[in-house]
Amino acid sequence: MANINMLIERYVLPAALKIAGQKHILSVRDGIILNMPFMLIGSFFLIFAYLPFPSYANFMGEVFGAAWRDKLLYPVKATYDIMAIISSFGIAYRLAEKYRGLDPLSTGAVSLVAFLLTIPQHTLFTPVVGAEAMMVKGVLPMNFIGSQGLFVAIIIALLSTEIYRFVHSRDLVITMPEGVPPAVAKSFLSLVPGFCVLAVVLALRLIVEATPFGDINTMISTIIGIPMHHIGGTLPGMIFSVILIGLLWTLGLHGDAIVLVFIQPIWLSNMSENLTAFQTNQPLPHIITQQFYDLWIAPGGTGALLGLVIFMLIRSRSAQMKQLGRIAAPGCLFNISEPMVFGIPLVMNPYFFLPFILTPVVLVIVTYTAMATGLVTPPVGIALPFTTPIFISGYLATGGHISGTVIQVVNLAISMVIYYPFFRVWDRQKYREEQHHISTQAEQAGAEALAK
Repeated sequence: MANINMLIERYVLPAALKIAGQKHILSVRDGIILNMPFMLIGSFFLIFAYLPFPSYANFMGEVFGAAWRDKLLYPVKATYDIMAIISSFGIAYRLAEKYRGLDPLSTGAVSLVAFLLTIPQHTLFTPVVGAEAMMVKGVLPMNFIGSQGLFVAIIIALLSTEIYRFVHSRDLVITMPEGVPPAVAKSFLSLVPGFCVLAVVLALRLIVEATPFGDINTMISTIIGIPMHHIGGTLPGMIFSVILIGLLWTLGLHGDAIVLVFIQPIWLSNMSENLTAFQTNQPLPHIITQQFYDLWIAPGGTGALLGLVIFMLIRSRSAQMKQLGRIAAPGCLFNISEPMVFGIPLVMNPYFFLPFILTPVVLVIVTYTAMATGLVTPPVGIALPFTTPIFISGYLATGGHISGTVIQVVNLAISMVIYYPFFRVWDRQKYREEQHHISTQAEQAGAEALAK
């Protein structure tokens, strides 16, 4: 283990530091972190909305009515479903901070408007089940302003800020005379750069609208979705899916929301066929289903982060890591990973890039092999909430076979082995930063005491 730590510090760390210091990568990471407090708030409501106990659901229904879960999900929709909007402002704001002379607030506001300009303000609405869908205008589709719109938000934030800087650096701005309030003067400074940004984005939107895609988000979704539709529930397809999900998450995109929208129908179909076979005492036709991914490949959420959280709780020297572990532990226990992804952060973090992608791949291979050889019973098609805690979920999803829990124990151990050396390097670095900060503060306090 010591040799692995040495190799990581000698070869991975220098490259990671160089990548992590790039201003655009830093801006994407720091801008998306703006979502973190809202994600934490939303995750707690999500846990209480899907506690995997039938008696709890029955009690809530009797006390608060049949629509209790919909009402409890209101804060989730107000936090999770506006991620792209918050990120479009935050990324541009952070990037503008790294350029001299740019007003971060104005730059962020222009980026937000530019992002909204990419979204078609109409959607299909079905008033009642079975009725013909009608087009409703003057609305923002929620899927475009939430996690599925993050990729467009990132691109537009970076593009708009660079255009804004290009125009501003050439003094193509309206300067107000002295005596004008600063807030008013700054708003006029952003007039010409903002116009140029919106003109470019409008041109891009019109070009895409002239294609069969119709809008930028649909174009990206279609391009990603074509290969995903064909790989289905195969082992190579599953490996490809988890790699793509991990890559998207490390770029700040909601990998599950983007990838699963294309492959989830196949997994759900496999789940239904397994359930039919299970009910008629026939051999289970599929291994890879929705439960295969939710319950065995993602303990603690995407990236199998539960093992990392355990180390943060019991092995951290860094106060920051230990405190984050305490905050993220309840969510990870119920397979909600956003507090960890945006809290460490894993987004744009080259230190955890390899284990975050490698761990799910190894778990897919191990779990699939165990189920294909008959050592572990495949998921029988019982639909469990993805928030069902580890160990309980493995037993229930296999129709009451202890082998489902055993392989979850094995997977958790594997994830801990993979994450440990990377955790040690990151924790050591954070500990050094904290000690340096403490010593600096002590020196400043001593200097101030001597000055008095």
